[in-house]
Amino acid sequence: MSGGKEERQLLFTWGSNSCGQLGVGSSDDVLSPEHVPGFPSQRSIIRSIGGGGSHSAAVTDSGQLYVCGQNKNGQLGLGHCEDIQCFSLCSAILDIRVAKISCGWDFSIILTENGHLLSCGSNAFGQLGVTRQKSSSVPKPVQNVKEKVVDITAGLRHSLALTESGQTLQWGSGLASHAKRFCHRGAIHPFYTAEEPCLVPGLEDVKAKQVIAGSYHSVALSGVGELHVWGSNKYGQLLHPECFVLQPQRIESAMFQGEQMRAVWSGWSHLIAQTETGIVFSWGRSNYCQLGRNSSVPGGKEENMKHESVPKGNVKPPVCIPVLAGASQIACGSEHTLAICG
Repeated sequence: MSGGKEERQLLFTWGSNSCGQLGVGSSDDVLSPEHVPGFPSQRSIIRSIGGGGSHSAAVTDSGQLYVCGQNKNGQLGLGHCEDIQCFSLCSAILDIRVAKISCGWDFSIILTENGHLLSCGSNAFGQLGVTRQKSSSVPKPVQNVKEKVVDITAGLRHSLALTESGQTLQWGSGLASHAKRFCHRGAIHPFYTAEEPCLVPGLEDVKAKQVIAGSYHSVALSGVGELHVWGSNKYGQLLHPECFVLQPQRIESAMFQGEQMRAVWSGWSHLIAQTETGIVFSWGRSNYCQLGRNSSVPGGKEENMKHESVPKGNVKPPVCIPVLAGASQIACGSEHTLAICG
């Protein structure tokens, strides 16, 4: 409370905006955080936000889902395939209370309050977890999930879910071609090509509390605040010397000043993480200023790698973003970022 009046919650968006995914009513790119006018309303509080290839979404405290941006494959779940430049209510699931949404390149994964999964958009790579269907413009149940789900994430063309017992599931063949290129010991593990949720090997003894997906990489945050990563490392997004990490590997806490992680978010090839003390770090690619900092930041030399990949073995450490310290929510789209502060 301030001056006897309740402070209003504000949503900020920035980055690429070619299809109206920033929700500001236009398709112009935004180079620094900009307030989204008219959303949320005075009667709504945002509980969860998400960004995809060219679409964004927000879930309110009443469980309603709002979406905007590209919709040519039905990824907004609106029952049609027209793009939307302002956040609009997803009326197709008004009778379902949504807890979280994660947006992929051209699809979306939805977690309901009772732990069930829904998906919509393109299914060309099995990323919806629904067999024998090319796409869906309305959210439909994900198949073969036998346990209550507590977290979800969508990559470019693959998806992950976290069960109530801490098990990490992955499906969609988006990483398969990259994995085959770097696998020198025969066939890749089946979880890289699964069309339905499949357990990720190598994390049997890790009880995760959050799962995150990028374009061609995946991350699991353990209950003790450690990051486990696998997949493509072309832009140094996995903080590993190899170009592709076939099995989950743990990132040393020294990369984050020895602090434990509270949460982590990923774009297609950049990551942002927040420590238990509220410090926010960013690393990886920054071709559209999605890291929220520029090359003038100490330690940020060559940060704006527009086309170049990080050479093998050249691990560039994360750098903190002071202006986002203490942010209550953060989300990454393909090449844009959202944050709720205050």
